[in-house]
Amino acid sequence: MSAAVAWFSEVGIADRPTVGGKGGSLGELTGAGIAVPPGFVVTTHAFEQFLAALEARDAVRAKVEAVDGTDLGAVMKLSEELRRRVVEEPLPAEVEQAILAAHAELAAAAVAVRSSATTEDAEDASFAGLQDTFLWVLSAADTVARVRECWGSLYSVESMTYRLKHGLPEEGVAMAVVVQQMVDARTAGVMFTRSPTTGDKSVITIEGAWGLGSAVVSGEVTPDRWVMGKITGEISVRDISHKHAKQVQAPGGGIVEVELDAADADRPCLTDEELQALRDVGRRIERHYRRPQDIEWAIDKSGALMLLQARPETVWSAKEAAPIAETPANPLHHVMNIFGGGRR
Repeated sequence: MSAAVAWFSEVGIADRPTVGGKGGSLGELTGAGIAVPPGFVVTTHAFEQFLAALEARDAVRAKVEAVDGTDLGAVMKLSEELRRRVVEEPLPAEVEQAILAAHAELAAAAVAVRSSATTEDAEDASFAGLQDTFLWVLSAADTVARVRECWGSLYSVESMTYRLKHGLPEEGVAMAVVVQQMVDARTAGVMFTRSPTTGDKSVITIEGAWGLGSAVVSGEVTPDRWVMGKITGEISVRDISHKHAKQVQAPGGGIVEVELDAADADRPCLTDEELQALRDVGRRIERHYRRPQDIEWAIDKSGALMLLQARPETVWSAKEAAPIAETPANPLHHVMNIFGGGRR
């Protein structure tokens, strides 16, 4: 196995520095026996090799660290320059050969090419969605091109601004890229093993829509929503929305949105049996990681349930981790401050 690529079966979440958050999670789920579409990761070793060649001609990381993150015009100009340079830079020959060989071994009719930055989906930070993902990529040559574009998206305005705002050093930022078999989804969506609205750990919330999950994640379609007891499986909320469209494979690759007829638009996209199957796998993943999870899933046209991503829930966990105000040494002074405007 080349250091430029690693199969899901070879990695886990501890390998995030070389396969990124998404790649590590998919490897971890594969190792835990969860159904995941097969695939491999173009590692950060390949990215670093590519970046070294790019930096031999002109700086990249130093320019990002030097730009003023509050100057949107300067960030946009730098983003345009760096993304152009990444797309125009040839891949090192051994990296390109490793990707082509792995693509041939995967033998998938179509793949998804998904960014997997080393700093995404961590327990204390999540900026999933700031880098590019490409669905229904049909050829090996297009896969190589999409890998390069994923690397370039590390220098999008949104991604660079996020890193500058949080003071993340560029030296520790790298991009792996996931390449996995495309799921021809009948239904897809997200699942939270903790209520995203109340933080309740006793329930599981599932949101789904017809077709690819990109329609749900992007907000293009209002999904159906269910809330169910994590232990009992009792469904306490059923919000069936009007789903006006779905996203599917476009002719020649990529995705396209198609309108739904009235009957499908208002029909639940999941059966009760499928909801219970999702609840079961959500509980398995939460037990594996020992903390609530934010999960992406898809059900293909044969009815098979596949997991596409699992990341730690961060919103309510961060609230719970926030420090509690320090108790004053003298409680009487605290009371006097409240009722006496700070005077004693």
